[in-house]
Amino acid sequence: MKEIEKNLNGAGMRIGIVQSRFNTTVCEGLLAACRAQLVKLGVREDAITLATVPGALEIPLVLQTMAQSKKFDALIALGAVIRGDTYHFEVVSNESARGVGEVQLHSGVPVANAILTTDTDEQAEVRMNVKGAEAAEVAIEMVNLLKALA
Repeated sequence: MKEIEKNLNGAGMRIGIVQSRFNTTVCEGLLAACRAQLVKLGVREDAITLATVPGALEIPLVLQTMAQSKKFDALIALGAVIRGDTYHFEVVSNESARGVGEVQLHSGVPVANAILTTDTDEQAEVRMNVKGAEAAEVAIEMVNLLKALA
């Protein structure tokens, strides 16, 4: 059996990040962890492009625009949807996830989804560093996997 090994070498990759500005503390934590991990894995700072949007529902449209530009090897979605007292949490969580998935499937550009969905601010703050770094790894791994399969 031929097995394709996990490859986290990000050298030469161009990465686009779309970050929500809603729940600023968490989103900035996600971004800091993601950016640090991208650089650690070999992505040059000048090969990372950041676009910010008002909230999680706006992320898929900007991801789609970036994917269609053909300027990026992978994309990363960063955001935080924290449960409130209304049904709005479910709508935003579900629709942002659906949109991110559709961009990836329709464009063929890998998209790492690190839009946190938590019950509390504290849960989001605990997860932000790990999930930000994981998003960087997912993006790089998927680019290398798709190249290996081509």
